[in-house]
Amino acid sequence: MPPVPTASQSPPKSEMTAERGPAPERSLTQRMEALKRANDIRTRRANLKRDLKAGRVHIHGLLLDPPEYLETAKVFDLLLAVPKYGRVKVNKVLQQCRISPSKTIGGLSQRQRTELVSMLRR
Repeated sequence: MPPVPTASQSPPKSEMTAERGPAPERSLTQRMEALKRANDIRTRRANLKRDLKAGRVHIHGLLLDPPEYLETAKVFDLLLAVPKYGRVKVNKVLQQCRISPSKTIGGLSQRQRTELVSMLRR
């Protein structure tokens, strides 16, 4: 049986990614553009959650026809922003609709969307 390498003997990360293939090289401009897009998405989501919490926006329309910046957001996180919904209630609703807490808004099937909206309207 070969010896297990210790932390000091493990290969550097650059070698470990070589197993999956080289990471694509990105220019500074491309990295800065990606960072700008990511920050924009985070800002828009934070504003949306604030509006949900304040009651200015309703969750039903967002689930049925989500904006593009919301597609990769977790359903669990979005539901937590709904007034009167905490972790326990959100988990219960997701479990009843057979939706994983790690599911994204864009990853919901039509059945899951409609079932979730009907549960939230009760």
